[in-house]
Amino acid sequence: MPEGTLEVTLVSAKGLENTDVLCNMDPYVILSYRSQEKKSSVAAGKGSNPEWNETFLFDVSSKDSAELKIKIMDSDSGTADDFVGHASISLDTLFQDGEIPATSYNVMKDDAFCGEIRLSLNFTAQKSRGFDPTDGNIGGWRQSGRD
Repeated sequence: MPEGTLEVTLVSAKGLENTDVLCNMDPYVILSYRSQEKKSSVAAGKGSNPEWNETFLFDVSSKDSAELKIKIMDSDSGTADDFVGHASISLDTLFQDGEIPATSYNVMKDDAFCGEIRLSLNFTAQKSRGFDPTDGNIGGWRQSGRD
């Protein structure tokens, strides 16, 4: 797998279990790739079918395949945030194809289906930093035209 940038566009979710009894929940998403973690904005009052349309960038620098981990939470003021569900997406296909258009993935909680999350993925490979004998640079120094 080449090095580069993983771009994740968090589109929306639907059919999530509402963890708030008296009102609509305020969901947000935590995206994790290896040791990197990003947090979406809170979709205040959007309940079981929130929309975000936010893009997040992750650095890809390992030759090992990996997965994107998604955790959906409900923001609660004054008490601990509630866990809504999670999803894991293998990135092997993305690293081969370079792009996965907006796709819905199952959200699970306690080994049971509890909704869907929709996102698109894009991988941009970093250009190789190999030696190019035609660029005029030798050992970090540009060769001058003078003899």
